[in-house]
Amino acid sequence: MYKDETQESFEGSAYVRTTHGITVAVEPEFMEDQSDPEAGHFVWAYHVRIENNGTAPVRLMTRHWRITDALGTVREVEGDGVVGEQPHLGPGESFGYSSGTPLPTASGFMVGSYGMVAENGVEIEVHIPPFSLDSPYQPLQVH
Repeated sequence: MYKDETQESFEGSAYVRTTHGITVAVEPEFMEDQSDPEAGHFVWAYHVRIENNGTAPVRLMTRHWRITDALGTVREVEGDGVVGEQPHLGPGESFGYSSGTPLPTASGFMVGSYGMVAENGVEIEVHIPPFSLDSPYQPLQVH
């Protein structure tokens, strides 16, 4: 059903990781129009695509994010589902959404996981690839 594997890669501008046959691709985007560098306010959107490449249906139940700014300050975010949904993904199906995060610094990074449940009740932790939040205001980029 689900192989216990983790593979990471970087494809174009997307960060990709596959765990237990579930592939998560994330593409961050600096939001210049919502940021105010002089006030120490930097905003990123991130676009996520989740694909079920396994053989059984799964439902995304929870999310957990670790957001780290350039000073090393960590903020954790946990909750049910994503963008108000707990999507069901059959084999071969995918789900996409966009969200965002502010930081007080011009760069940082995010990493996380989704808690999923397979059709047979087995709980699966799916890893979200770590990705950098780079802005043009940061001379050295994390990425």
